[in-house]
Amino acid sequence: MSLDPEVFDALIETVRRFVAERLRPREAEVAESDEIPADLIAEMKALGLFGMSIPEEYGGLGLSMTEELKVAFEFGRTSPAMRSTFGTNVGIGSQGLVMAGTPEQKAQWLPKIASGELITSFALTEPDVGSDSAAVKTRAVRDGEVYRLSGTKRFITNADKASLFTVMARTGGEGAHGVSAFLVPADLPGVRIGLPEKKMGQQGAHVCDVHFDETPVPASNMLGAEGEGFKVAMRVLDRGRLHIAGVCVGVAERLIADSVAYATERKQFGKPIAEHQLIQAMIADSKTEALAARALVLDVAARKDAGENVTMESAAAKYFASEMVGRVADRAVQVFGGAGYIADYGIERLYRDVRLFRIYEGTSQIQQIVIARETIKRGG
Repeated sequence: MSLDPEVFDALIETVRRFVAERLRPREAEVAESDEIPADLIAEMKALGLFGMSIPEEYGGLGLSMTEELKVAFEFGRTSPAMRSTFGTNVGIGSQGLVMAGTPEQKAQWLPKIASGELITSFALTEPDVGSDSAAVKTRAVRDGEVYRLSGTKRFITNADKASLFTVMARTGGEGAHGVSAFLVPADLPGVRIGLPEKKMGQQGAHVCDVHFDETPVPASNMLGAEGEGFKVAMRVLDRGRLHIAGVCVGVAERLIADSVAYATERKQFGKPIAEHQLIQAMIADSKTEALAARALVLDVAARKDAGENVTMESAAAKYFASEMVGRVADRAVQVFGGAGYIADYGIERLYRDVRLFRIYEGTSQIQQIVIARETIKRGG
């Protein structure tokens, strides 16, 4: 589904103003407090941002992938933690339910996810399981009308605020076919949330361990059939990788704009540093790579909206865009020079923030494996 073009244009303009006028001025506050202010969260809910990807029939905006990415471009122009506030509701925390949920499951949960009344999280990673996601050890054992869930999940985004988790757990033998997906309310007995981790960047976006101790999950809360959890997870990650690629493009565009603004004001050797060719070279390289990433991301989104299988293309977009924004951030620090290393300008903060994009929702190395595997499968 897509919005009427005029309605969508109005949404983009509203988001653009919200980012510029409400979020960017408070980035330092968020980084210092490691919290997103409640008034900003309330405004995000009022704008419908928690329900961007939720179908309209369940109270969401029902944006197409292309439209969602255009919103992601705009949100890339502020601290990534701001987007993370609603990011799990839009992406990995809700999309398993959208893709594989029963009508009853959708009716129960999606309206509250879309409004932001309920925060969701996606629980796949474990202390000993990261890139090898088919090797999850958290186990779910059938006991009458419930599954007893036991294990620990690690680095779970928004876990301390979540009311609902999509959890991957082993119901069968080893390997991907032994994994099932469950909707697990946070208030069930045996669920315990760890303290937020101290991180390199993205302060304000919390990740925590989640512990399950014989948690009784109703059998009716299984997503899809038993043994289909890994397949559900991979479909969710295909989509999530594309969204993250869009955010990377937005951050890169913000860094380029900040670099240009600084370079046109800062003078050395009697003229603005923007007139020095080696500074221009860095700006040119960053702009070219950002344009290439934007074009790739929008092309893949259009393919996904057309119903094509974009597993390889999503991995390629995430790989290229996340590596690209790292290079752009590094050049931005260089353009700013000593000021880029000082917290007051915010460039060093973004430099740290973007480092995570090359790790979560599949490391760059995992993306390379996916790209190569799918390319070989397709014959080139």
